[in-house]
Amino acid sequence: MGQTKVILGNPVDYLTSLSPENPVLFFAPHALQAKAAVFIGGFPGLVTYAVKANPADAVIENLAAAGVRGFDVASPFEMRLIRRLVPDAALHYNNPVRSVAEIAVAVDLGVVSYSVDSMSELNKLIAGVPASGVEISVRFKLPVGGAAYNFGAKFGATSELAVTLLRKVAEAGFVPSLTFHAGTQCGEPRAWASYIHEAARIARSAGVTIARLNVGGGFPSQRSKAVTPDLQAIFGVIETVTTEAFGAERPALVCEPGRALCADGFCVATQVKAVRDGAHVFLNDGIYGTLTEFASVGATDCVQVISPLGEARVGAQVARPVFGPTCDSIDSLPDGMPLPDDLAEGDYVLFHGMGAYTTVTNTRFNGYGDVSVVTVLSLMS
Repeated sequence: MGQTKVILGNPVDYLTSLSPENPVLFFAPHALQAKAAVFIGGFPGLVTYAVKANPADAVIENLAAAGVRGFDVASPFEMRLIRRLVPDAALHYNNPVRSVAEIAVAVDLGVVSYSVDSMSELNKLIAGVPASGVEISVRFKLPVGGAAYNFGAKFGATSELAVTLLRKVAEAGFVPSLTFHAGTQCGEPRAWASYIHEAARIARSAGVTIARLNVGGGFPSQRSKAVTPDLQAIFGVIETVTTEAFGAERPALVCEPGRALCADGFCVATQVKAVRDGAHVFLNDGIYGTLTEFASVGATDCVQVISPLGEARVGAQVARPVFGPTCDSIDSLPDGMPLPDDLAEGDYVLFHGMGAYTTVTNTRFNGYGDVSVVTVLSLMS
């Protein structure tokens, strides 16, 4: 998987001039920096980037150029990556479960904030991390809706346990904070309101004044032409409810978007391998490639279809079964994906908003997965 150095005007220019047979991920740096500006200008606190969503050097460098100075790192690899590319950045290690060896790497690389959701993991941090000036954020969970899927199934303490953990963090001399994750693609501002009110209750019950409240990731990117996520509404609710819930003891705020920062900076171009008997569409990419997330969060309908000559397919939308290129029968996209009825073999299907969880989850199963990354000035023709 390589990245070209030549910058072209848009994806259609590239596709019509080079006719690639493998999927192409197009990257528009200006779009990435524009989304960073939305967060930095609108979110009422520190914006950190969740590196796991897309750890490409170009992504990190462009976010840093746009003013992002904090990074949520979930592994030693990500810590070293940020130290190489943005040496003075703040590292927040918010994967709540770590080995002793990983903790040692984090200490050596100057991680300034950790999250925790269990007593056993808190004890490991207390034993391995010098407390002076280091933050530990207790991560809690609530049964709230509004997201594509719930992060609470794997991470997050109950409110009762969070009270005990927060008290112990303060007693051990660390900077006490709280954190939560509203869930992937959460477009419901009330979800954040519920979590913020609960954070205030946890802090009061523990008798601890928290330094910061990390409202996590989960901010939505656009995956439907009909629905544009209202990030400003979410930011406004976070600002208002934090003041209401905490009053004079209002903590500083932190967020850690991954998908919402990087998704709109990329689109992926796939090619139609075949239209079997006029019904089943086979693409040269699928769930073992850059379209992995379609199986869990659903397919985007922000789709553009062009012929090999660059002409837009404008036929009536017809819902058809769409399959990836491998011989595995589960390599299929969600049922009934609408595509133009004049779709033909050799056409290119461009999926927009594909900067998150594409290259990092791409495999080489069956020998597929050879994806090029191409920089363009604009993602639209």
